[in-house]
Amino acid sequence: MNFWQRTILGWKWRISRVSARFARFIGCFALTTAILFLAAPVIAQRVQVSPASPRLGDTISVIIQDGSKQGAKPTVRMDDKSYPMFPINTSTYRAFLPTTPLDRPGIRQIQVQVDGQVENLSVNVGDRTFPTQRIRIATTSSGGLKPTQHELDRVAAFRQLVTPEKYWNGPFIPPSRARRSTGYGVRRYYNGVFAKDYYHRGLDFAGPQGSPVVAPAPGRVALVGKLSEGFRLHGNTVGIDHGQGVTSVFLHLSRINVQEGDMVQAGQVIGAIGSTGASTGPHLHWGLYVNGKSIDPAPWLAQTME
Repeated sequence: MNFWQRTILGWKWRISRVSARFARFIGCFALTTAILFLAAPVIAQRVQVSPASPRLGDTISVIIQDGSKQGAKPTVRMDDKSYPMFPINTSTYRAFLPTTPLDRPGIRQIQVQVDGQVENLSVNVGDRTFPTQRIRIATTSSGGLKPTQHELDRVAAFRQLVTPEKYWNGPFIPPSRARRSTGYGVRRYYNGVFAKDYYHRGLDFAGPQGSPVVAPAPGRVALVGKLSEGFRLHGNTVGIDHGQGVTSVFLHLSRINVQEGDMVQAGQVIGAIGSTGASTGPHLHWGLYVNGKSIDPAPWLAQTME
């Protein structure tokens, strides 16, 4: 074998060594990538956000499938605030994220953490036009615009309830058969002064004095407040805890038929329409709160919120 033959053979041997090493590298890289892909499925494929096009005042539902694979409860954050998640079956969790008329419309980042992985989901919250009203409230023996500290403290504590049990099942029902007189989110001038950080936190039903008010969904009566006990703004009040951060409050009642601690069912009479507190005439104010914030009750009447 001459010099050139030996040189060519040497180069062939070196090239085969490099090719083998490169092939092993590519194979390991591909295998590692496949393992990582299989071990870490995309979180977004396991998350359902509804409604698809939320607007200000809507309740955003976040449902996570198979969130309990490693025994750790998934977490959800929006606007730098964490929201509680609750199991709705053995492998699915749900959280409610409230929005209000005082929020800014636009893109919201919902941060979801599942099994140690974190992913940001973008949700566009649409704007919404709310009408403006001008009303006058007189200070009388039946109440007025200046609440007592006692009623503010009681109502604030009630709105923050997050009971682990879920008492409702299916859509809510209207708490009164009377016509709706004022919708959710209305902005107001009270006695000529614009309430800057205020919006109408619920639905009003204009019915006859003494007409029945019923529970819109099952729950536990967690608040009973009376005008005689200092509820000057809210008037005679009943609050129902529906569980898992969802609460209802009923204002201006003429009569209260329940006591704190009572368990009530949907359609059960809890009181009667009146005009106690800051009121211009007989009506029911029904407010629905999710994780402490007043949301629009209307969608809860139209569909089931799991």
